[in-house]
Amino acid sequence: MNAQELYERGFELRCSGSYGEAKKVLQQALSIEPGHADAQWQLGLIEGFEGDFDGSTATLARVVEENPDHVGARYDLAMTLMMLGMEAEACAHFHEVLRLSPDHEKAKQQIIYCQ
Repeated sequence: MNAQELYERGFELRCSGSYGEAKKVLQQALSIEPGHADAQWQLGLIEGFEGDFDGSTATLARVVEENPDHVGARYDLAMTLMMLGMEAEACAHFHEVLRLSPDHEKAKQQIIYCQ
């Protein structure tokens, strides 16, 4: 399997709640293609789902820093930050999501909580 196929398999596993197996497959994708932003993004989500919020925010922030136009990772970073009470940082990311993708419905719903 190539990196993209491994990513797709890891994504499916993550969606089904098989986080341990998903992490292994996503890490395999990254061993083939270290810069695979979507694989990194999904690993960041899994970290959050498993309760490692520091790890999750660090991973998602790195994905966004290396891939500033990655709307999905930026939105999920904003959601994680908001959940952790980091409203100003979260709102900055929601605004950037809407700048990049003005029709992003979920970001539109969340932006109403920003002052």
